[in-house]
Amino acid sequence: MALELEYDRSLYGKEHEAGPFEVTEDMIISFNQSISQSGACYNDRDAAVKAGYRGIIAPPTLCTLFVRRVQLPDINLKFGKTRFHGGQRVQAKTPIVAGDSISASSHLKDVYAKTGRSGTMVFIVWETTFKNQLGEVVADVQESYAARE
Repeated sequence: MALELEYDRSLYGKEHEAGPFEVTEDMIISFNQSISQSGACYNDRDAAVKAGYRGIIAPPTLCTLFVRRVQLPDINLKFGKTRFHGGQRVQAKTPIVAGDSISASSHLKDVYAKTGRSGTMVFIVWETTFKNQLGEVVADVQESYAARE
């Protein structure tokens, strides 16, 4: 018998927007240092321009810094006493470049139960699309949160 999940289903289809977030060279260089990204196009403006970019580029995971700035509503899930981050996937689309102004739009993608050796957990999946000032999608990020009894 499938677990009947109780939560606010009216949140499906609603977009939660945030931004714009200004991307600076200093931000990119600092992020690159934190993840040991040493490529020339990521750290040297001249090399990036020579390679055809508008400026130094950021690793696609830079947008994960902005995910936390999107205020997502509580889905009022009637399950579980413990909640935790269940994972994240970043799908790069177009390079993020120093000088970009990034906006975010998040929506509830899925809520589902999964039973394993440790019992039943419910996963809440949010998807956030990031666009630059030109309207280009730079990345899609899926974040999962888990609830367990």
